[in-house]
Amino acid sequence: MSIAMLVTMCLGFALSISIAVSIGLAALLGTWLSNVNMLLTVKEIYSALNKFPLAAIPFFILAGNLMEAGGISRRLVDFAKAVVGGLQGGLAATCVLTCLMFAAVSGSSVATTFAVGTILVPALVKHGYPRTYAAALQATSAELGVIIPPSIPLIIFGVSAEVSIGELFIAGIGPGILIGAALMAFVLVYARVKGYGKQDGEDRLPVLTATRKAIFALFMPVIILGGIYGGIFTPTEASVAAVFYALFVGVAVYREIGFKDLISVLRKTVISSSVILFIIGNAGLFSYLITRAGVPEMIGEFLRANLSTPFLFLLGLNAALFVIGMFIETSAAIIVLAPILVPVATSFGIDPVHLGLVMVVNLALGMVTPPFGVNLFAACTVANISVDAIIGKLIPFVVLVLACLMVITYVPQVSLFLRDVVY
Repeated sequence: MSIAMLVTMCLGFALSISIAVSIGLAALLGTWLSNVNMLLTVKEIYSALNKFPLAAIPFFILAGNLMEAGGISRRLVDFAKAVVGGLQGGLAATCVLTCLMFAAVSGSSVATTFAVGTILVPALVKHGYPRTYAAALQATSAELGVIIPPSIPLIIFGVSAEVSIGELFIAGIGPGILIGAALMAFVLVYARVKGYGKQDGEDRLPVLTATRKAIFALFMPVIILGGIYGGIFTPTEASVAAVFYALFVGVAVYREIGFKDLISVLRKTVISSSVILFIIGNAGLFSYLITRAGVPEMIGEFLRANLSTPFLFLLGLNAALFVIGMFIETSAAIIVLAPILVPVATSFGIDPVHLGLVMVVNLALGMVTPPFGVNLFAACTVANISVDAIIGKLIPFVVLVLACLMVITYVPQVSLFLRDVVY
């Protein structure tokens, strides 16, 4: 039964059937083959969705869309450009820094790609950067949207593995900063080697002017993350606070959101949220059937028998997740794999919070690698180029993030230092 489900799911992927539908069809086949009552199917889908922390997903998506429509993302770009744009290659570094700041509220890499990319990709091209390089940089930088808190994949991991979302959020700060700093250093050196970005300082606002114009935008992550870690509100409540703050700033302060804009923002949010929640519901049923068949126990025993040390387990995990991330949507992969991997990791003495960051960073790479990299498609859409055109420019960025992943994997304190201080 389990093999039939996996074959059906993979066949759906190969035929370009949507991720949610492929998982749902595989789960329905498993229900029929195992003679499970169809009422149980409805119950398991409902149980997968009936979790309070999941309410944060549509609210954080809505907050990100409101930031884009309300001019917040544009002001963050101006601020980042004022800080680092004066250097050769500073505009490329501005892309990374803006994604880092935007990610601190949106929680979505795709939202970050569109919000920041629509501004910076044309600017990078105008300043002499190849369009393919600009798209590859934007796709990779936006990956920070699922690592820096608040992160939708970290919420999903916390719910699936029954791990504190607050701990996961604070643990994501170290890896996010590490990857962001590495990307910024790389693009600055690369620009000097290639001769890009010699006029990046043009049209740059003074730092104080840019800070004054972006002050409300800059306060947004401070309020949201400060509220979570200060115990003022939970991550789910923080998502609602983010929506109200973004709406207030966009309507009352910057005055860039009108009634028509609000309708468009809500429509985009409903579509994006529905896709994610549809995947979660179907993946919940799929996970239940796989667990019922005893697959997690078999995989756990296999891993313990063949990967006898934490070092080998983490190495095998990274290799497997890198391949899985290329073919399976991040949310679905987390829901299916987290309940399987957490008990095994715990038996090796690996902290579940550390495991969560390793999983999310690894699967985030799948968002920028073919054939199903959602960030890749989003960045190519913004840059108006084909996916195959940017593969060559993408490889150095993927190698760099992989190197950071190895540090995150084998130096747990990169993730756990702040968590241990706060908790």
